[in-house]
Amino acid sequence: MPFVSVHGTSIHYRISGRQGAPRLVLANSLGSDLRIWDEVCQHLAPDFELLCYDKRGHGLSDVGDTPYALSTLADDVLALMDAEDWQDAALIGVSVGGLISQAVSVTAPQRVRGLVLLDTAAKIGTDASWSERITAIEDVGLPAMADAIASRWFSQGFAGRSPAAFHGWRNMLARTPATGYVATCAALRDADLREAVKHIRVPTLVLCGAEDAATTPALVEDTAKRIPGARFDVIAQAAHIPFLEQPQTVAGLIRAHMKDVYHG
Repeated sequence: MPFVSVHGTSIHYRISGRQGAPRLVLANSLGSDLRIWDEVCQHLAPDFELLCYDKRGHGLSDVGDTPYALSTLADDVLALMDAEDWQDAALIGVSVGGLISQAVSVTAPQRVRGLVLLDTAAKIGTDASWSERITAIEDVGLPAMADAIASRWFSQGFAGRSPAAFHGWRNMLARTPATGYVATCAALRDADLREAVKHIRVPTLVLCGAEDAATTPALVEDTAKRIPGARFDVIAQAAHIPFLEQPQTVAGLIRAHMKDVYHG
């Protein structure tokens, strides 16, 4: 269970998979930690070396100084790669993790071999919507909003079909430090890479759950169109974190894309 200190902030991460194989860094969403990738990593582990981590303010990582900037979250990824002596890797990110992956690609393109961006965009939400979310969390707390937020992670009827799984993932969200959650909301509010992503030059696959109401397929596809050569696909029977419902499908799409990244 390794940790690395980034400017005095402890960041928790995990290395798995086949040592020396093509390298993937997986960045999680707002209100989640590295455990959301477990099933995807099980499928990918035989053929890839995998680095999963808890964003600052999530999981076992420190909260650190708040509020956050997107550049700080991107620097954390580079510090983790440096800690493992990874000169480069392909980046896979969902939601804010996808935005972080875009930022790393823009600021340190020599470190990025390819991208898989899930349910994310170059600009997510509006200043007003994030400010409202921040105020609500500060007023009533994250547990009081956890059901409503977690329900957007899944396709319609998931909570009824898989109540134990829904409540487990909801618990992960509810137990996220409110200060870390709010600080990440501030980074999302202030981030806008709509012009910057036009300069990304690595093979990019952009995916979106068909039922995602948080970052809709139309919004996600708009970002795909801004990245030269990016491919876009929709995942059926999934919403904002599609691999929690369709891990094998997502892992297969990642594996196919990595053939282009590492062998194309």
